[in-house]
Amino acid sequence: MTDPWFECLAPCEALVPCGQGRHVIRWEAGALTLASHADPEAELVLAALGGEKARCVEVAQAWRRHAEDLSVLAIGPRGPDDAIAVSWDDVAAAAQAGGHGPMMPPSGPRAAPHRLASPAIPTAARAQARRHHVEEEMERVTQRRNDMLSLLALGYGFQVRLIGQVAQANADPPDEAMARVRPPLVAAMTGRLAPVAEAWLGIDPDQVVVSLHRPPGWGSVELTGRGEQRRLMVSLPASWLGRVWAAGLPLTGRHLVVAVARGGWPEARVLGLRAPGAEPVPLDVHAVVGPSGAGDVPHWEL
Repeated sequence: MTDPWFECLAPCEALVPCGQGRHVIRWEAGALTLASHADPEAELVLAALGGEKARCVEVAQAWRRHAEDLSVLAIGPRGPDDAIAVSWDDVAAAAQAGGHGPMMPPSGPRAAPHRLASPAIPTAARAQARRHHVEEEMERVTQRRNDMLSLLALGYGFQVRLIGQVAQANADPPDEAMARVRPPLVAAMTGRLAPVAEAWLGIDPDQVVVSLHRPPGWGSVELTGRGEQRRLMVSLPASWLGRVWAAGLPLTGRHLVVAVARGGWPEARVLGLRAPGAEPVPLDVHAVVGPSGAGDVPHWEL
């Protein structure tokens, strides 16, 4: 049985303005928990009856809505140096602004007036349907914008964990879905692996070519060509994003980590490459965290 993808990820927490105070949202073992909300589902029922929905509950709902959303991979950070700073003031300002501007008129040329009243009834019904469609689309756009801002405001630790969860959810799609999921997965892996390869080999990020490897096996890493034609050809499974990259493991002890052999926090065993074309070797690693003890951006050592 394969270890859960999050085995090398420490718990992390964020303070969220909620009601009259600030509440803790915690991520641990692949799930969000709301420390100050014992029964979020009951709060949703009360909100549906006209009560105010707690922001913690809104954030948990946003996380659930986007836990398999491939577009998250294009929004989130590429690494610890690629900070995406969104404050809760930004979230509040966006929610206050809303997404509803003046009502958009039906598109197309204005119809000539009819002399009889009855033919206008279908036209009015179509116009009303168009307005309703526009309103629904604006609501979806507004909700998505507010969802993304809230999830980004949780901070880097939550951002990378959401990326890992999305990647894992799409890591082994049925064959008929592969054409849809492959491009965003390859783009996400390329954007995050290229700077790691630059630190590993000094290669230009534009010379890194990533393809999606489907199990079994960890994949391959080969260096081809010379000069401007040099390319680092990397083939790794999409689960690498969650198991390795999100955990802060991709470059450990000057080895490119390609897989996790035995997950754990803060001790793990990984498979690392000392050079392209070599066979991966097992490495026992341990996480080193800052004075706060947070594992949001850990540094791993042999």
